[in-house]
Amino acid sequence: MSLDQPASATATLPTNQQYATYADSPTTYRSFNTMASPDTKQSALTSKLQIYALSIPKAWESPLCGAGAGLASGIVTCPLDVIKTKLQAQGGFNPKRGGSSTQAKQLYQGVIGSARTIFKEEGIRGLYRGLGPMLLGYLPTWAVYLTIYEKARKPYEDMCSNWWLARMYASLTAGACSTILTNPIWVIKTRLMSQSNRSTSEGKRVSFHYKNTWDAARQMYRGEGIRSFYSGLTPAMLGLTHVAVQFPLYEFFKMQFTGYGIGEHPPEDHSSQWLAISAATFLSKTCASTATYPHEVLRTRLQTQQRRYGVSSSDGMQLAPEKYNGLLRTCKIMLKEEGWRGFYAGLGTNLLRAIPSAMTTMLTYEFLQRTIHDLKDAGERVAKDKEAYAM
Repeated sequence: MSLDQPASATATLPTNQQYATYADSPTTYRSFNTMASPDTKQSALTSKLQIYALSIPKAWESPLCGAGAGLASGIVTCPLDVIKTKLQAQGGFNPKRGGSSTQAKQLYQGVIGSARTIFKEEGIRGLYRGLGPMLLGYLPTWAVYLTIYEKARKPYEDMCSNWWLARMYASLTAGACSTILTNPIWVIKTRLMSQSNRSTSEGKRVSFHYKNTWDAARQMYRGEGIRSFYSGLTPAMLGLTHVAVQFPLYEFFKMQFTGYGIGEHPPEDHSSQWLAISAATFLSKTCASTATYPHEVLRTRLQTQQRRYGVSSSDGMQLAPEKYNGLLRTCKIMLKEEGWRGFYAGLGTNLLRAIPSAMTTMLTYEFLQRTIHDLKDAGERVAKDKEAYAM
């Protein structure tokens, strides 16, 4: 910056008004308020954020954005997840008489009916039962998954030289890592969501009751052992077929609509870009959820079943004999007792939950990625301007 810049600034004033006079109107008086204006404060705060963004390592971007996406998704879709879990689980609590299961009256029927039942019995808190472990699970799940998925695509593509296979392998790898890491959290979440505060003669309720996440973990460990935290892991691993379908399709649709892959954005921000991301998410999630839904029902049945290691649990609660034992046996029992429709219990609710959840997740993830990149670009410009001013 040249030293004669202040002079050039004053040169823009008319020659007869280079100095303010008392004859000037009050609106032309110079303000002697030394406090920074709101715009100045906002600009200073924005500059600090831009400079701070430069300190975020590249390796941290995907985990941070994935955790933020999981947090937003969990809060938005928790009520529908509670309804879906209750619909999936209730068939597994049918009482046994004479060695065979009897069909109890269905407590939860449909999305609206289930929501009314839950709200009537437990209030608004019942619709957010399990929110704590849900958020605790979503944060690491999406942070791990999206990080590994982005990092694994290139090595797999170099290995197999096929775009679709590379993304399918990356999805499976990322899904396996996140599933094994977070399965105990999802078991606790599922049990908290499937229980009810009130007992009733209509239908069969779960035999366990947990006060909170920590109480559930304590009771499960004392009464059922460490294996209870990995109930349903086998169908959960089968559920990796879901992400193996969803994410390659999402990236394909996004590239078709915008020309950019996951986490990538055009130089200029357009509303059509976010509409394209929403459309890509909707199409990919609908296809994946419909094709791979039965594994979710199997996983829920296994997760909500208590393991019997004695006559009663540590708190004196009587335990029912294990109804389901292994994936194949569970399939046979469900097919015999409930028919093929049992494998699609709660599918409508799942689609109503899964699609908004996926759209919230991906829009938040892409938005955070875009925000971090924009902040870093602006931070580099601010840093260069400061260096130029210092010179």
